[in-house]
Amino acid sequence: MKLASYKVRGRESFGAVAGDGVADLKSRLGPRYQSLLAVLREDGGLDAARAAARGVRSDFPLTELEWLPPLAAPEKILCIGINYANRNIDFGEAEVPKYPSMFFRTPASLVGHGQPIVRPRESEQLDYEGEIALIIGRQGRRIAQAEALSYVAGATLCNEGTIRDWIRHGRINVTQGKNFDASGSIGPWIVTADEIDLSKPLRLTTKVNGEVAQDDSTTSLIKSFAELIAYVSTVMTLKPGDIIVTGTPVKLKRAEAPVWLKAGDVIEIEVPEIGTLRNTVVAEQ
Repeated sequence: MKLASYKVRGRESFGAVAGDGVADLKSRLGPRYQSLLAVLREDGGLDAARAAARGVRSDFPLTELEWLPPLAAPEKILCIGINYANRNIDFGEAEVPKYPSMFFRTPASLVGHGQPIVRPRESEQLDYEGEIALIIGRQGRRIAQAEALSYVAGATLCNEGTIRDWIRHGRINVTQGKNFDASGSIGPWIVTADEIDLSKPLRLTTKVNGEVAQDDSTTSLIKSFAELIAYVSTVMTLKPGDIIVTGTPVKLKRAEAPVWLKAGDVIEIEVPEIGTLRNTVVAEQ
């Protein structure tokens, strides 16, 4: 099942995507479920959504939708840095990191599929990072690695956009450069865990204006999805709707003088088992 959030005909809603249309679930599930986050947080919510979408006709064509981030207000959006083999070379480090690097993003820093990513007035150094994001489906603390994937409700895609010259404003933190409003994106939908095998290799490709800029497999992850969940849950309780963005592959062209994203550039992030997340850059006015 592909679950999406969107605006259509003047209202916000959510539904199950199938083919070129969407079955609207907000109208079918009633007041108990007002958002996808509510579906994930309620015991039996995903089963209710699946039953409501089974065998029904689409209510709206996808062309009518204004895509929103799949989850409007998750408690946590936790991002993992330097988690693909060779990516640490970009940071002048030859040694494979023993532990994951982690930082948070705010919901307002990510827009939905098809919505403009904003290059802020304060910097020209807007950069792309194609990533796979895990959506947590049930609460857990100190989760065993062997059981970790059973806590995942599904997966989506993220362009973890970064304002490069702002990740070094502080001496050792990157939060500023990772949280400019609308500087990244997430979506287009959540593919539920029953339809994607997260234990098998997934191919992640990023294109900028049609040219392949990143192309790697999750076999290159330094810390697997299960390892990340086990590690993160050692520190904090993971709750339904929490998002873990799992790291970005090394770029195919590591130029001495990087070319930053500019207004009009189109970024496409694709994993065949999930879909394609596409956004265009605009300059903040």
